[in-house]
Amino acid sequence: MALAAVSDDGGAAQGILRRQALRESAARTYARALPVVPVRARGMTVEGADGRRYLDCLSGAGALALGHHHPVVLDAIRAVLDAEAPLQVLDLATPVKDAFTDELFATLPPGLAARARVQFCGPAGTDAVEAALKLVRTATGRDGVLAFSGAYHGMTAGALAASGGGPSSGASGVTRLPFPYDYRCPFGVGGEHGAELSARWTEKLLDDPKGGAVDPAGMILEPVQGEGGVIPAPDGWLRRMRDITAARSIPLIADEVQTGVGRTGAFWAVDHSGVVPDVMVLSKAIGGGLPLAVVVYHEDLDVWPPGAHAGTFRGNQLAMAAGAATLAHVRENNLAERAATVGARMLDRLRQFATGRRWIGDVRGRGLMIGLELVDPEAGPAGAAGNATPVGHAPGAGYAAGPGPATNADRKGSPHQAFQSEASPHQASAHQTSPSGAAPHQVPPSEAALHQAPPHKASPSEAAPSEAAPNEMTPREGARRTGAQGGSAGGAPDGGAPYAGGPRAAAPPADPELAAAVQQECLRRGLIVELGGRHGAVIRLLPPLTITDEQTEAVLDRLTDALDAAIRTPGARSRELPLPAAPFAPQLAGDHR
Repeated sequence: MALAAVSDDGGAAQGILRRQALRESAARTYARALPVVPVRARGMTVEGADGRRYLDCLSGAGALALGHHHPVVLDAIRAVLDAEAPLQVLDLATPVKDAFTDELFATLPPGLAARARVQFCGPAGTDAVEAALKLVRTATGRDGVLAFSGAYHGMTAGALAASGGGPSSGASGVTRLPFPYDYRCPFGVGGEHGAELSARWTEKLLDDPKGGAVDPAGMILEPVQGEGGVIPAPDGWLRRMRDITAARSIPLIADEVQTGVGRTGAFWAVDHSGVVPDVMVLSKAIGGGLPLAVVVYHEDLDVWPPGAHAGTFRGNQLAMAAGAATLAHVRENNLAERAATVGARMLDRLRQFATGRRWIGDVRGRGLMIGLELVDPEAGPAGAAGNATPVGHAPGAGYAAGPGPATNADRKGSPHQAFQSEASPHQASAHQTSPSGAAPHQVPPSEAALHQAPPHKASPSEAAPSEAAPNEMTPREGARRTGAQGGSAGGAPDGGAPYAGGPRAAAPPADPELAAAVQQECLRRGLIVELGGRHGAVIRLLPPLTITDEQTEAVLDRLTDALDAAIRTPGARSRELPLPAAPFAPQLAGDHR
């Protein structure tokens, strides 16, 4: 059906939605909570078949770093088509592939780029995770995997087994470790001390011959847990995991499928900590919105035989062209630094808004990867529980754990452990800096102050005037535009409360029904947001890196208005919404790699 024929008063759209419900799998997810039939999109704006326009804070689950139909992406795709270049080439060498690899290696942590190899995988993050696990098992001769609570690595068997909601660890060889989740600390203390206990737990388990961990071929982690609820790993804790794994000849795998390409305020999320992993799993934004996934790893791991990992669509030339254009545009226009600045401003305003609203349990994130955890303060511990964790404890603050032990006599390596030699760096050296310009063990200065970064102005081809105001304005939005309400405060630097010496009160229980209601209120106001977290109670924001200042204010206005509306409106919760609008939020299953 032509798009022009679909754009009507909504009748055709409803028909499409009905047919989707009748013909598509019961496993579909986003379509249940977001009954939108997109027919046009540009920048951050999506237009539905009924003519309504939405600000898109889903961005294809983070795949659209530059938003929809960015000119540099379209030009790159047209160039391949106009040249009549082959579209699929398996793993043959092509000029397009060569250019993509050049651009990718130019962005990698220097300690890895100098001795890196890349494996092109089937075009989904989950296949790249499978390849990474296969790689380290081949290189080490070991079978076990160290993974973390709350993790999400994909929906295929090996990736799912390493995810927090995956099957029990027994047959999969996965040992689950506690991730430092400050708001709901598994040790009941949070802050620096909670992260330190997580590191000690990992260290002691690995050194305990009766600890029960299957001899690990690798450790896989997300620098920011996305589907797990937007939980940034503290920088010091990441460095501690690097020390622990390096001392024991365990390859460290960084899953940057969603955090990469500027999303967190550095080009790669590991750049904040200065950690250099042995393996990086990359997908989503590296394809410029088209399917592409790769594994980048240290050359000393490259011991698997020809054909050890393959895939028919690993030679997607359109995705490589779009990806190279996206990587170059983000790098050349400092969009990672822009993401840090805008994200800090959004977090600052949301934290101010959360003050006195006990049902907003926590506001957290890094760069343009932001989450609000909603709770039911009446159902849990009273009073102090809601304030057990200061709203907005920031990642990477002040954690200063010591290095891990230098040796581990109980763990014997395989003949392929050369990748752990002194020539293989595990952390950026003192003279190296992250792409954001910060020293490797410091918070990037771009996160500190809003006024230090120039505003991003959308070009006419990048953002139509209608993008700033699809649908009606909220009262807050109108007040700001008429000058009746001041602008938001500048972004706050990384910081957090130190450990106070005792256990903190338990946080109130998560409220997934309230989160679902907020998502629907956002949709009514022309804002698309995602749900995540252990219980589906975290409102997630993943706007494109090209979000303008005006769009930023519109997103914040609509979100805060929706939050208040959901809590004050009787019958707003999901149990009273029509069935098609009720979200499907199984544990950590929303990413669909």
